[in-house]
Amino acid sequence: MPQEENNIIEMHGITKRFPGVLANENIDFCVNCGEIHALLGENGAGKSTLMNILSGLYKPDEGEIFVKGKRIQIGSPRHAIEAGIGMVHQHFRLVENFSVAENITLGMSTPRFGLDMTAIEDEVSDLSKKYGLQLDPQAQIWQLSVGEQQRVEIVKMLYRGADVLILDEPTAVLTPQEARELFDTLDRMKATGRSIIFITHKLDEVMHVADRVTVLRGGRVAATVNKEDVTSRELASLMVGKEHSTVLPDKDTLQSEPVLTLSDVTAYGDRGTIALDRVSLQVRAGEILGIAGVAGNGQRELTETITGLRRIHSGTISLHGQDISNKTPLEIIDSGVSYVPEDRYGTGMAPNLSIVDNIILKSYRTRVMSKGPFIDYDAAKRQAKELVERFQVKTAGIHSEARLLSGGNAQKLLLGREISSDPKLLVAAYPTRGLDIGAAEAIRSILINQRNQGVAILLISEDLDELIRLSDRIAIMFAGKIMGTLNRDEWSIEHIGLLMAGVLDVQDEEALT
Repeated sequence: MPQEENNIIEMHGITKRFPGVLANENIDFCVNCGEIHALLGENGAGKSTLMNILSGLYKPDEGEIFVKGKRIQIGSPRHAIEAGIGMVHQHFRLVENFSVAENITLGMSTPRFGLDMTAIEDEVSDLSKKYGLQLDPQAQIWQLSVGEQQRVEIVKMLYRGADVLILDEPTAVLTPQEARELFDTLDRMKATGRSIIFITHKLDEVMHVADRVTVLRGGRVAATVNKEDVTSRELASLMVGKEHSTVLPDKDTLQSEPVLTLSDVTAYGDRGTIALDRVSLQVRAGEILGIAGVAGNGQRELTETITGLRRIHSGTISLHGQDISNKTPLEIIDSGVSYVPEDRYGTGMAPNLSIVDNIILKSYRTRVMSKGPFIDYDAAKRQAKELVERFQVKTAGIHSEARLLSGGNAQKLLLGREISSDPKLLVAAYPTRGLDIGAAEAIRSILINQRNQGVAILLISEDLDELIRLSDRIAIMFAGKIMGTLNRDEWSIEHIGLLMAGVLDVQDEEALT
């Protein structure tokens, strides 16, 4: 039976098992009306499973769910929406060739015939403005940045009448300014009586926006606390079972010859417009060059031109003085470049293949991994076991499918595979996006270790705190251009934020003239 009248959501004794994994064990989780409830926990702690149960993607093996005091069975996402529960997933569920308004109404049971798209677009526009989520209802999804696509998902849930909104890592693609705007939006939702479940790994966000916090560890509830009754350090300790320590690089950068050099590189994006506008930069051995910028300002095209996935129109890219402009991805791999892409499952790994097969994808041509024209599967299994142990990848076994790995473990496996080839240059795009504190720190430790071993690292991230902690220098991108490159003694969050927004101060303008 439900315990409190103020609870809009109550989950009691929720247990969910997968082959070889107990994802949720006897979890009690309650959300009050008109509150922002943060859900914390390391990757693999059971957060996504619990929320997938609440949103109708999974069915619990044991336990009960009450909505507004009434016990219900949530058999599908449609049932969840009918109960007033909507989830914005970290990987969006949008049709790229449909408009914003079409995506928002897609799958709705009414109206069944004769859609009045003009009226729907007006409704979408009014709803988005009400909550500070500016959108063009007629724009197609493929034309939008990742941040704008997230807004579409939020408005879609609001349009369908969700009283409880589950947000999975909502600020992962936002600048600090955009994150503050999102927090204002959440406050507006809370003021109207809506409840928000806020899944995040950024403790400063929890302390800023949440009313209560539930921490999961090992598939169980470690604690549910009021925000004002706990500190960030205590939350981190609850998450990982020990006090959290930060990883900081040695500030003395090795001033060596450049490993990677881009000179006046211009490249076009998918829409036929200029995505990189005369970009010039250098990355030295034993240094991390951070790239800061709002999503959609050329970061993806930058990594793709360096790794051979996108052709450049003009300029040159060189590695240790050798021109690699418009070389094939295979030639660039052989020249000593490793790549951790933004899309870890779509580009970096084959999720339906096993861990062993994913390791083979990168090294099948090496002598260690092949016997003439055939794959040496014994060698492949040995390497897979070595990487799993070395990088502490939690998995049911090396023959399990990669898609069954949690985000943090998938990222550790991907990064381990890439650095196992002893690269000269490592291009890492958003390597800690969506990861919990423990997994993110493990990834950062790996990057610092590679840097200290002399590897040149190009690090793309939208987390300014992360860039400031890890980088020796930071280059800021806006509209496909490098707005400036700052050394450690030159940067501040305010200065970087202005450059990310395309604002140059007087000193910057003088430096560029």
